[in-house]
Amino acid sequence: MKRRDDMTFPPEEYERRLRELRARMEERLLDVAVITDPGNLMYLTDYQTTGYSYFQALVVPLDGEPFMITRQMEESNVLARTWVDETRPYGDTGDAIQMLHTSLREFGLNEGTVGYERNSYFFPAYQQDRFRTAFEEGRVMDCFGIVEQGRICKSAVEIELMQHAARVTEAGMVAGCEAVTAGATENEVAAEICAAMFRAGGEYPAVLPYVTSGPRTMIGHATWEGRKIGPGEHVFLEIGGCVRRYHTAMMRTVSVGEPSAAMRQAERLMIEALEQVLAAARPGLTVSDLDNLVRMTVSANEVDAALITRAGYSIGIAFPPSWDEGYMLSIKQGDPTILREGMTLHIIPWMWGVEGNKTCGISDTIRITEDGCQSFFTLDRDFVVK
Repeated sequence: MKRRDDMTFPPEEYERRLRELRARMEERLLDVAVITDPGNLMYLTDYQTTGYSYFQALVVPLDGEPFMITRQMEESNVLARTWVDETRPYGDTGDAIQMLHTSLREFGLNEGTVGYERNSYFFPAYQQDRFRTAFEEGRVMDCFGIVEQGRICKSAVEIELMQHAARVTEAGMVAGCEAVTAGATENEVAAEICAAMFRAGGEYPAVLPYVTSGPRTMIGHATWEGRKIGPGEHVFLEIGGCVRRYHTAMMRTVSVGEPSAAMRQAERLMIEALEQVLAAARPGLTVSDLDNLVRMTVSANEVDAALITRAGYSIGIAFPPSWDEGYMLSIKQGDPTILREGMTLHIIPWMWGVEGNKTCGISDTIRITEDGCQSFFTLDRDFVVK
């Protein structure tokens, strides 16, 4: 491994990650792992690009140096950002899968058992079919999740970086809340959020802020659309700050005028749910236990609101189109997964359909500690009333 001091983390962090990946490969009887998920590439090597719609892979042998297959234009990201020495780029008129096969033969890796991430968003089915069909000498098998096993619990240096991301998230939320006034547009609020995040040291997030007002808060995953905020309306904000692809996320609600009694009840229940999580979450508790805490609290309302989704999800490294690691861990009913130190979770006791036509949210990003949990944030959770 090439050692350099200009990467996101110290060389020892990447050495540990690679060493632990190889231990899992050995347990699963793999001679090679072909890693294609952008988050996993970032985790293992510090490699990142917005050009991940083109095939790219880190090929990790059980013994010997890993190498990367990338589009030729992206090779500069390997050389400028990562510890990887060997690259095998392909041109825009080249064949990525052919390059992968050729490289496996070149390094004498074509006769063993090769694992690949079958569920990777960025390894399309037609390319997987070609890869499997042409791989005749050895054996191909699915190893999806083999990197994520290491990603699910963050190390001390990852937690420190996420604390920086949390300051970015907070800067965006403060600016967004201040920008909400009667007569302002959702676009103007979103502009202030983004400007504040980027000025605070944030990078482009996996998802831009969610900004909806009045009846538009009932639309799931809607962003700003130029609507003018009216007197007496509320605004739903959800923001994910990003530093070096690590995210923290937060929901808040702003009311232009005094909220209704129903909205106040929703506010109280969401804050209560978060307080219960902060008091109870610790290593040994199950994911289902955590979901029940949130769901039972939020459901005890008389304002026609419901928690219609999971109660949260793992969060950390992310590229568009999503900032969550929910495919690794989602906080939902019936999941017996046990919480462990270092897990980082976005807890979302949001309430859909208050009084039938309003949605509001208050959320938190937490980390599981040795004997409990801690929030990444310092902002008040109460509704902001303008």
